[in-house]
Amino acid sequence: MRVIQRVFNFYIDASIHVALAVFALVKVTVEILNISIDMHFSWFLFYATIVCYNFIKYGVEAEKYILVANQYHKNIQFFSFITLIPTLYHAYFLNIETWLGIGALMLLVGLYILPVLPNARNLRSLGVLKIFIVAMVWSGVTVVVPLLSVKQFIFSWDVCIEAVQRFVLVLILLVPFEIRDLAFDYQNLKTLPQRYGVAKTKVFGAFAATLFFFLTFLKNDIPQTELIGKGVLFLTLGSLMFITKRNQSKYFSSFWVESIPILWWILVLLMNKEF
Repeated sequence: MRVIQRVFNFYIDASIHVALAVFALVKVTVEILNISIDMHFSWFLFYATIVCYNFIKYGVEAEKYILVANQYHKNIQFFSFITLIPTLYHAYFLNIETWLGIGALMLLVGLYILPVLPNARNLRSLGVLKIFIVAMVWSGVTVVVPLLSVKQFIFSWDVCIEAVQRFVLVLILLVPFEIRDLAFDYQNLKTLPQRYGVAKTKVFGAFAATLFFFLTFLKNDIPQTELIGKGVLFLTLGSLMFITKRNQSKYFSSFWVESIPILWWILVLLMNKEF
């Protein structure tokens, strides 16, 4: 049992679960926008997410990432370096359009983690703004870049709506993390729950869930499967806001909340097979 627990903790802490969530959202985009992407692109995003997230979590400063004292973090570091191999392999097959999209998002990530503001601050330190940056990157990675990878990127109305919905979805999924981190965040960060309290932050999340669903009706083409899938997701997100607490269980945010994109992908696959 201890071995299973350790493996599961490593699965969470080494960002494999969040990488799977990104992978799932890309697959949802494929189904909703009816495109066909190269598997090299999907696996590149999966492995690159592991590398990037581990770097952000465990060592934004290069010397901290190289000189690690904790053995557990050393294991994650070693795993991250090994993961670079398949990342670079799949990166070789990406087209120039994909790299332009990734480059733009990497610039945003750089602004997020590097001290580019006065007094050596980064965008990550700007509380409320932080979650909007993260949501923008996830939306770009899981909606815009997949279209670039197949050279079908057109600023159509439905694509824009899907990108906005993905942005809103990630904002909602970040709410439980923001509430959980109240115990650890510095007061000067001015995060959403620090500014407005837990209750109002959950109301914000519930409102965003409503917005996420009703944006679907602004699309020109609304397949029945998409409407049902996003309806189920809307109810799930609304319930999530209701059950989110300040004192959370160990895996509430890091596993269950991050599982929602994966569950959405499974739901989409099942409905497409059924209909």
